[in-house]
Order: sequence, then structure tokens, then C-alpha cells
Amino acid sequence: MEPSIRTSAPSCRSADDPGISASHALLSPERLAELARELAPGTVARRRDFHRWPELSFQEVRTAGIVAGELRALGLEVQTGLARTGVMGTLRGGKPGPTLLVRADMDALPVDERNGHDFVSQVPGVMHACGHDAHAAMLLAAARILAGQREQLPGNVRFVFQPAEEGPGGAELMIEAGCLDHPTVDAVIGFHIWADLPIGIIGVRSGPLMASSDEVRLTITGRGGHGADPHLSVDAMLVAAHVLVGMQAIVSREIDPLIPAVITFGKAESGRGHNIIAHEAILSGTVRTFDEAVRKTMPQRIERLAEGIASAYGATCKIQYSPQYPVTVCDRQMCELVRRAARSVVKAEDVVEAEPTMGSEDIAYFLQERPGCYFLLGAANPDKGIDKPHHHPEFDIDEDALPIGVQIIVRSVLDFLAPSF
Repeated sequence: MEPSIRTSAPSCRSADDPGISASHALLSPERLAELARELAPGTVARRRDFHRWPELSFQEVRTAGIVAGELRALGLEVQTGLARTGVMGTLRGGKPGPTLLVRADMDALPVDERNGHDFVSQVPGVMHACGHDAHAAMLLAAARILAGQREQLPGNVRFVFQPAEEGPGGAELMIEAGCLDHPTVDAVIGFHIWADLPIGIIGVRSGPLMASSDEVRLTITGRGGHGADPHLSVDAMLVAAHVLVGMQAIVSREIDPLIPAVITFGKAESGRGHNIIAHEAILSGTVRTFDEAVRKTMPQRIERLAEGIASAYGATCKIQYSPQYPVTVCDRQMCELVRRAARSVVKAEDVVEAEPTMGSEDIAYFLQERPGCYFLLGAANPDKGIDKPHHHPEFDIDEDALPIGVQIIVRSVLDFLAPSF
């Protein structure tokens, strides 16, 4: 599917016409499209450079250095070392007005890449398998365009390049470092390359978009022994198996079926030999929901059931529960702003209602503090063989999505700062 980019203005009215927003007077849709196309080769090159040299959470030293250098070259106020490796650039407009924060993440994943293109990861065991390389590249391009409008901007733009979205979470630390202050941020926009949407399709949804995500670790202790004498032991592995099965009753029998919730144990550790009854078993998992009230009850529910099952078999169970990311909730008015911006870039019918996902995102912390929108930028293209999901070793994106994303970011900023908003 080819991207349906709108390259001409929807009408021939002059910028003095009150029906045209102030942002369009600053930068017309056709001029913005032209700038995005001019910057596209550099945006792609920067994305590929980041892709070749991926860095894990809180290790984004090279990436942060490049970002900071480019922002300084644009004349922005730049702060580095926030949340260890985060970068913040502030563009102060020539006229007074509100401040909008736009956020991109920078970290990669511990994945061995299996792609065959010429910009494959050069770091063994590390890969940009989620699109954060594209996020950083697009935000740099958007900063370049907006810096060119500096004197006409009625307000400020804060560009946040955040570390560690993949975990343990850099957004909360960036907020603690003051990225919502001086000047005070009024609203937030974030975005994500999306493998579930075709190139040219933009997903926006007000209200809950992504689930909360918490981590749970259960340590089951029994009594080890010889495999030939099970009656003299308490088999921790057997107890763990019953705990695993029992956990699914929480969602299926204790949670309202109209409230989405997931308990998944993806890692089990136990046993040292084929004829040795395990003394200990450790289960590690994730707990997700869209309902904060349900989320608060999960530790007690899991502990009660796990301890009860373990006790029934003569074992004990210790629970470690670590709250991670809250529910990502998008503001209705900010989502409408982004929808309008997207419709000036692609066809109106290609701006769709995003499906909620049990995936999670730490931009949720920003959206707890300020109204905001987190939109999804389609980048799949089966015709080009680009159809793998996020975190897959063959994950890739259709780079034609990059200028589309840049235009939506810039238009959203201009429309937010415009007095008509």
C-alpha cells in the first residue's frame, strides 16, 4: 500500500482568511510537505545510523550525544544527562504562548537482529526492534523545521529524547529531572511507529490506549531430594506447575469479564538434574489491565492464591510485586488536535480509531501529569516484506512513514501553539 500523503492545500484561501488557523499562516501544508520531503534523505540516514549502533536502556550515550549536538546546532537550549542519558531541547518562540512537550524514546532491545539490509545492527545481541531509532530521527527532523519558524512561534516547544522506555522506565525519571518545568509544560504529544498499521494509516484514540504493566516474581520453596523418593520431598517444580494453572482463575473467575486483564508468567526456573527433585522454583511474569482499581487488587489476589496452593502441597511461596507503568490515557481535546493535524497530511479516512492494546508505555507518566495524545504511525508494508511485529528479530519499517510522521508532529505543534486552539 502506498502512503496517501496530501501534498496540496485543501483550499486556495489566503492566510488572512479567518477560516485558516494561525499555524497554517506560519507554515502551509504544501510547504510543510516540501520541507519534510527535502529532509527525508537525512532523516532516513539518521534513522539508519541509530539502527546500526543501537544502545540498551540507560546506555544511550552515543545516541544522546548525536541528538544533543544536532539540537545545539539549531540554537536550542539543551540539557543532557537527565535520567542518566536523556536529552532535552527547548525552542523558545519569538512570541509569548503555551509550551508543548514532544517526546521520543531512544533505547533498543536485547535482540539478535536477523535482517539482511546494509544497516543491520553492528552490536551483537542488541537491536532497534521497536522503532525507537525512527522516533528519534523524526523528532530531530521536526525540531529542524520548527527551529526555522522560531521568530513566528507563539509559544515554546520542548523536545524530550527519553532513555529506557523498554524498562525499567525513563519517563518518570525525566519528569523528576524537571522536563515539565521552566517553562511550565501545558501539554504533551508522543508517537510510535506501529507494525500493526499499514503505511499511511494513523491511529488515534482518546481515553485508555495502553494497559498498565507490573512485574511479579514468585519464589516457591519445597524440600529437595532424590527422584526415586518423592515421598520424602516437597517438589517445588510440581507446586509451581499448579500455581501456574491456578493463576489463570484470577482473570477468568475473579475479574469482571468486561474489564481486560492479563496474567502471564513467561519465565520459570527450577531444577538442576533429571533425577533431582527441585528444592526451589521461581516464576516471573507480567500483570496488565486497563482498570486502576483492578490493578491495585492484583498483588493481594496473586499472593493469596499462590500461598494457598503452595501451603496445600507443604511448600511456601514468597511474592515480589513491582508496579511498573500505569495505564496510558489520552486526552480527548489533544487527540482531536492530532487528528486534525493528521488529516492535513494523509487522507481523512486514513486517520482511524486506534485499537486499545495490552502493551504498555511509560509515556503514561507524562500523560498523568499533563493532557496529551499518543498517536500510532503505520509503518508496515507486506508488499515490501515489512510485516514483522515489534520485538521480532526481523522487525523493520517502511521508511516512507518518516516524512509522514514528521509532518504530523510539526502540524500538531503549530496547531497547539496557534491562538485558535
